[in-house]
Amino acid sequence: MLSSKAKYGLKAMIYLSRHEGLGPSLIADVAEHEHIPKKFLDAILLELKNHGLLSSKKGKGGGYVLARPSSRITVGEIVRILDGPLAPIPCVSRTAYRRCDDCVDEDSCALRAVMQEVRDALAAILDNTSMSDLINRTAASEAILNYDI
Repeated sequence: MLSSKAKYGLKAMIYLSRHEGLGPSLIADVAEHEHIPKKFLDAILLELKNHGLLSSKKGKGGGYVLARPSSRITVGEIVRILDGPLAPIPCVSRTAYRRCDDCVDEDSCALRAVMQEVRDALAAILDNTSMSDLINRTAASEAILNYDI
């Protein structure tokens, strides 16, 4: 399950992606618009900055901007930064592998096999969905909702 931290991080990144090229966004504006507690958002954005997804500017006219184009930032990357590995169990993780304490034989473990499929499917979707893809999905659904006859 996606943590509140990752959900808020994704919402903030969507906001910043929508404002791409318009200059820095203030944390207070992001927090208010996305209904995210400001103090929690401060920590989330700092973590994303420390991993190279955001840049910041202090002082007048300051705030946060994307460090690279929204088309080159994936949902999977953000989730891994904020929540850790995508794998539902440690023995199928690509980045944090650990043999399960109670496992007798990994090669014949049916649970491991299905959880590996889950991890692979989840990674395939999240790693192939960029922030710009999310913006385009939102724009398409808003266009449908605003259609008049």
